Amino acid sequence: MSEKIDRRDAEDAKEAQRFFARERLGEDTPAWEVVKRESVADCRVFQVRRDTSLHRLDNRAGQFYVLECPDWVNVIPITVNNGVVMIEQYRHGIGRVTLEIPGGMVDAGESPRDAALRELLEETNYAGDNVVNLGSTHPNPAIENNSIHTFLARDVRLSDKDKTFIHQDSSEHTTVRLVPLRDVGGLIREGVITHSLVVVAFHLLGLYEREVN
Repeated sequence: MSEKIDRRDAEDAKEAQRFFARERLGEDTPAWEVVKRESVADCRVFQVRRDTSLHRLDNRAGQFYVLECPDWVNVIPITVNNGVVMIEQYRHGIGRVTLEIPGGMVDAGESPRDAALRELLEETNYAGDNVVNLGSTHPNPAIENNSIHTFLARDVRLSDKDKTFIHQDSSEHTTVRLVPLRDVGGLIREGVITHSLVVVAFHLLGLYEREVN
């Protein structure tokens, strides 16, 4: 009987080690040591880097490719009538038009908040200063080294009376669409909103609303 209890205690202790504890993050997962870094390609909006790294448990070597990207921003702009200011934009990766929220790269020397408001104005002609930081995430930590910062902008308004504003530059053409906030969840479930970073942004908004309500 005592032996069975001891075995059960040992199994319980082993099981307990599998539960996540923030203070133990990475404790049992050794990092790789980078011994060489090489620039492979300059692709304008990102750089490709090749790392040669050693595993710290057995010293085996491996090569890993990293996309060096600037930080990005997303902003969920909501009007006084609970309409989300969204954009339609053609995406070359999937070869079709998507429905997204405004966003883009953080310029050198620019704060993420300022970048979010700049992108909002540039892409939609809407403006606002009632801004909440919803949090930051890593878009794809397997191969990218950057973060995306997501903001909520409340009570946004057109910066002038041109309600048919269409943003165009040398590589972008976006069309503004107002979407009722209550419809966003359905558009995600139905596969209309498919951009993963946009889905994450609305998830962060949901977490924020649960905390403040």
